Amino acid sequence: MVKSTTKISVPGFLANGISVGIKGSDQKDLALIYSTIPAKVAAVFTKNTFKAAPLLIDEERVKKGMAQAIITNSGCANAATGKEGYRDALAVSAALSKEMKIKDELVLVSSTGVIGKRLPLKKIEIGIGNLVKGLNENGIEDAEMAMMTTDKYPKIAIRKGVVGAKDITICGIAKGAGMIEPNMATLLTYVMTDALIDSKALSTVFHQVINSTFNSISVDGCMSTNDMAIILANGLAGNNPLEKAQARLQRFRDMLSDVLTELCHAVVKDGEGATKFISIMVEGAKSKSDARCAAYAIANSNLVKTAFFGEDPNWGRIIAALGSSGIPMEKEKISLSIGNMLVFYQNSPVNINLSKLKEMFQKDRIDVHVELGGGDKSYYVYTSDLSYDYVKINADYST
Repeated sequence: MVKSTTKISVPGFLANGISVGIKGSDQKDLALIYSTIPAKVAAVFTKNTFKAAPLLIDEERVKKGMAQAIITNSGCANAATGKEGYRDALAVSAALSKEMKIKDELVLVSSTGVIGKRLPLKKIEIGIGNLVKGLNENGIEDAEMAMMTTDKYPKIAIRKGVVGAKDITICGIAKGAGMIEPNMATLLTYVMTDALIDSKALSTVFHQVINSTFNSISVDGCMSTNDMAIILANGLAGNNPLEKAQARLQRFRDMLSDVLTELCHAVVKDGEGATKFISIMVEGAKSKSDARCAAYAIANSNLVKTAFFGEDPNWGRIIAALGSSGIPMEKEKISLSIGNMLVFYQNSPVNINLSKLKEMFQKDRIDVHVELGGGDKSYYVYTSDLSYDYVKINADYST
């Protein structure tokens, strides 16, 4: 049944989200995204050694370059569950492929929730019939709701534009609020587009944009076992095919970047217990690696995060975190600004109005700018503060 009040859709994609009782309540906990024809696929996976069972399956299937459905459960991560967990994930895939009458290898599976618990397989298998039956072109919001765990609100972004002489749509949904750290993607991110694009070009562009968006954020410095981002491109827009080294591919990249930037900012703002959105720019580094290292040393410092939460203008914590990064730097060349206020320069504090600096710390968004003065490389990181609620949420997450 199509929901007339829901307007978010992508040509050739259907979606749905329902409750099957995994969370022990009426909350939606089983989601499905489906392309009416097999689609080109690219993905980025967590680099955690203990990858969840579904990711082990998806990594192999994505290599073949095509996919048609993504089924996701929330409330149970199916991670650190050994061979049994792997078989459970395969069983979910097999049940969906049978119900939809599509090839099993075209199904991608995903889970999020508590680590170390087996899937309630029977609940999922019983629910798949209703999940498939309820697929509709306006079901993306229901699918997003079914992915959520500690998220306070859904995260959906969409862009439409002309690429290759045709109108195309790119829509992304994301689930994530905690355990957000680079070398992955985010907790779960799915992107749907009707653009016609070459497989290699899709993979290249997707990885590039992930690196500048989801791999440039941090909420708590903790890497999940289940993180992944997937993009499906079904080509139904019928545009001139997008291939590498084409000018029109840049337009697609820009649209995709807009979608993922909006989503990754939403993830940071929704960080468990977060009250501040903090951007950290490090410039003047000798290498991008050095700039990145310095930015993350600041972003992942609990002392820096708690100072921002407490609105305590203790900028010395930022300098201490920077100095702990281990990168080579000349102290006399370094400057630190918070908002538009220079607070540290030439290895010495700047005479500032502390009341005005405190006002900077009281804003919902805070911009930190570090100039290293040693080169021309830079790096941006987006992060959040660390509040009492973060501890409360994670102190009893499994119970």
